[in-house]
Amino acid sequence: MNRRLPMNTRFLYAASTRRSFLTTLVRAGAGTAAACVAPSGSLLAQINGSSGTRLIVHSPRPEDLETPADLLTSWITPNDLFYVRSHFYTPAMKEDAWTLRIDGDVERPLDLTLNELRKMRSTTHVVTLECAGNGRGFFEPPVAGVQWKKGAVGTARWTGVRMADVLDRVGIKRSARYVWLDGADVGVGRAPDFIRNVPMEKALHPDTLLAYEMNDEVLPIAHGFPLRAIVSGWEGAYSVKWLTHLQLADREHEGAFVQSSYRYPKRPVAPGGTVQPADTVPLRGLVVKSIISSPAADAVVPRGPVRVAGFAWAGEAEIKRVDVSTDHGRTWAPARLGRDRAPYAWRQFEYQWNATDPGAFVVLSRAEDGNGRVQPIVAVWNPAGYLWNAIDQVRVIVKA
Repeated sequence: MNRRLPMNTRFLYAASTRRSFLTTLVRAGAGTAAACVAPSGSLLAQINGSSGTRLIVHSPRPEDLETPADLLTSWITPNDLFYVRSHFYTPAMKEDAWTLRIDGDVERPLDLTLNELRKMRSTTHVVTLECAGNGRGFFEPPVAGVQWKKGAVGTARWTGVRMADVLDRVGIKRSARYVWLDGADVGVGRAPDFIRNVPMEKALHPDTLLAYEMNDEVLPIAHGFPLRAIVSGWEGAYSVKWLTHLQLADREHEGAFVQSSYRYPKRPVAPGGTVQPADTVPLRGLVVKSIISSPAADAVVPRGPVRVAGFAWAGEAEIKRVDVSTDHGRTWAPARLGRDRAPYAWRQFEYQWNATDPGAFVVLSRAEDGNGRVQPIVAVWNPAGYLWNAIDQVRVIVKA
């Protein structure tokens, strides 16, 4: 599990051979349901049955479920509409048999039950989680992995304890530089364990949480019951689900999900090219991005006022503005940003389009964040299909 991959091995997420391994590993793209001991199949039953909603099923086992963009209509995403990202099969979890182990470079190793965590001072943050591979299905040439479109993203109200408060109880040794996060899910076949690591400064940030509630409900099994990390502002795979073990260490974890996956090229790569691990850096924060959720793609609308709406986010940065174009990008007009806001959450935007002429139109959205980053016309191609953030577009038919 801890064996370092040879540095002369081709960058794992770019390899076109080893397809059986890619089936489980290159699906990496990040992070993100009621009964807490229900088997994994129950989520699909709930989504397609009593809840009346429908997520896009990329994979039933492991569960990779995408929210259709036109269902993203509220600042807080309901639990039954929140995308699901799983690298391996959903583990069966029982609260009375679960503990969180904290050890490694600490003074006092500790095991905590869920009741003990709930007795600690709680905090709540509204945070947008996005899979790093959201939009992978748009890259040309195509890349391996789950072919997410727009909906591997959602925003929830997460309640739990600060990771810093938990680590304070065990006494952090001066040698500790990283926290390794391990969950109860187990790799299939020879696949490595899904272990991620967080630098100590991010682990100790007051907005990094160990969450046991989602939108004021017990954390659903599909989203990590009984405990998951919420690493605010970073790509979703850092927010490890079904958390059972925090290990403090003086180095990065040597597993494939740190050394090979969730890494980004240091320099632009020619489309279709490959990258060596030495020429990559860990993928952390998110890029500036917007999506249009209304009108839906290929919607047919009558002439007159048309509401254009969607969401924009930028990880640790705030959204400064969103512009909308209804004439193929020839001209742009500012959209109105919604009043709901939080440091790591998306902003809703809305624009009133007066569609006076019949015909086919392409509506575009372009976001800018407080650091001056603007959505590009073309997303930067990379072998893993991470961080797609090209200007969003939907085609709309205005009826004669």
